[in-house]
Amino acid sequence: MKVKEIIFIVEEDPESGYNARALGELIFTEGSSLDELKENIKDAIKCHFDKEEDIPDIIRLHIVKEETFTYV
Repeated sequence: MKVKEIIFIVEEDPESGYNARALGELIFTEGSSLDELKENIKDAIKCHFDKEEDIPDIIRLHIVKEETFTYV
């Protein structure tokens, strides 16, 4: 059964750009920019799924950004 959508959690990495991990699949990748990350996600998905027709039609990125501030 083909999955219609795959979701990636994307987090900023201060040393290397961005890290991405798929929900429900064992797919991990990284990129120094968001554009590079998107291309690396496409490559990782292509390697993960055995058949081209099994690749989901929609790739959703959930970008998590951590920010810290003080209450003073």
